[in-house]
Amino acid sequence: MSEMRHECGLAVIYHLPSTKPSPLISPGRIEQTSRLMPRMLLDVQNRGQLSAGITTFNPTRNRLLTTYKQLGTVTEAFRLNHRGKSKSLMRMLDGRAAIGHVRYATCGQDDVNNAHPLEREHVKRHKWFSFAFNGQLANYDDLRRSLLRDEDNYLSRDNDGEIIMHEISERLSRDESVSLLDICRHLSERADGAYSIVLLNALGDMLVARDPLGIKPLCYAYQWPLFAAASESVALLNLGFSPEQIHPVPPGHAITISDGKFDIQPFHAAPSTAHCFFEWVYFSNVASTMDGRSVYLSRKVLGEELAKLEDVEIDESTIVVPVPDTSKAAADAMAYQLNVPSLEGLIRNRYMGRTFIENGQNRRSKARSKYTPLREVLEGKRVLLVEDSIVRSTTMRSLLSRVRKIGGAREIHVRVASPPIVSPCFYGIDMSTVDELFAPKFMQGGPMTPEIEREMARELGADSLRYLPVEAISRAIGLPSESLCQACITRQYPTPAGRRLYQIALDNAGGEATERTYETAATVTR
Repeated sequence: MSEMRHECGLAVIYHLPSTKPSPLISPGRIEQTSRLMPRMLLDVQNRGQLSAGITTFNPTRNRLLTTYKQLGTVTEAFRLNHRGKSKSLMRMLDGRAAIGHVRYATCGQDDVNNAHPLEREHVKRHKWFSFAFNGQLANYDDLRRSLLRDEDNYLSRDNDGEIIMHEISERLSRDESVSLLDICRHLSERADGAYSIVLLNALGDMLVARDPLGIKPLCYAYQWPLFAAASESVALLNLGFSPEQIHPVPPGHAITISDGKFDIQPFHAAPSTAHCFFEWVYFSNVASTMDGRSVYLSRKVLGEELAKLEDVEIDESTIVVPVPDTSKAAADAMAYQLNVPSLEGLIRNRYMGRTFIENGQNRRSKARSKYTPLREVLEGKRVLLVEDSIVRSTTMRSLLSRVRKIGGAREIHVRVASPPIVSPCFYGIDMSTVDELFAPKFMQGGPMTPEIEREMARELGADSLRYLPVEAISRAIGLPSESLCQACITRQYPTPAGRRLYQIALDNAGGEATERTYETAATVTR
């Protein structure tokens, strides 16, 4: 699965005006609340390693909003390995409120100018704001063309974050009395796709909003006078909030802090939700709870579902081996059900980075050295190799070859703790074309069969291969399938623009197109 990347992760923190500081903040240091932000971003670092940044608000300094962002990890961006430089940087960024962001790029180039937060300066404080965004607008091209019909408008970046900035700015310019909730209503009328948004303006007002379908996760905790929110609950738990104080932001709801007052209200009703199921399968930290469902327990059930389907002969030479790290919970549960050992036959080189960041050639090179097979564990064994998913198959092909040649495994049976990925994602996961995916060329639009799984196994170099059926996902997560976005495994997209892009992706399949689907959408005649 280490061939996909997620759009990004969000975090916010705000110490509301109070004569009594939060117990999580040292007395007399309310204006240093922002110094907690790097710690929070580290807890969502799994969601983005391309760049990291924050914007802080401090009414006691001349520059009310200060934004800082750099390419690299949180540790690199905030110089956390250099105590003196880190303290100096965070002193410059002191504030009672902050929004933070870690990024991968599914839209836009790997450039610090595309890093978030995006700040828009203005002489009027309510129009001076900074915001960060998690997700992807499936109707990006429609919004872009609509914006550029006015010759006075321009775009300096090729990402949907700037589109959102223009939409917010336009709404603020049209109406001097517009509220943060009005901005959310405006976006819900214009945007199609996934968008969790955090915003901070020069008045010290804050907005935390989740799209009406709740595609991307977002949770919050509020213990007066301290408010915090993040893409994952683990960031709030490690900040010091108790599990009982942490709640999901309901889809279509916005949390606002204005004039020092906390409020949460709906801005758009949707008939159903479409939570991204991959949050539980792969993306989220295993310690997180998403929309009331434990990531760890969901992966545990996925492993139990794999065990129910197992038909390989189990003997004393059989072992279960997880592909580190996200498939370990599933592998352990599968092994327990089968009464066989779950052993770490693969050691991940944590300093290699993630292979999906690289281009094709570099990805293949890094995949070869990403995992080290342990011959002492694997030699002569019948290995049930558990992976959370197979996307492009680059890592899996290399891995199987090394497990057999270096590890000396007698048999390798690949078990995938999710269904096959058969269609692209247009809501924030970097897989937007059909041709880049492993499964579609075998399935040809039809269902998975044992014959197809055998053909796939031969292609990968495995003795056998098995995926989970689609219905196993909702059982494992504990949510009905109609409340989940499973477009990449069912071809059923929850929004009109997603369905339109999928048709473009199908039309482009097998052709010469090399761009992402949403980058070629502008050339399609409608």
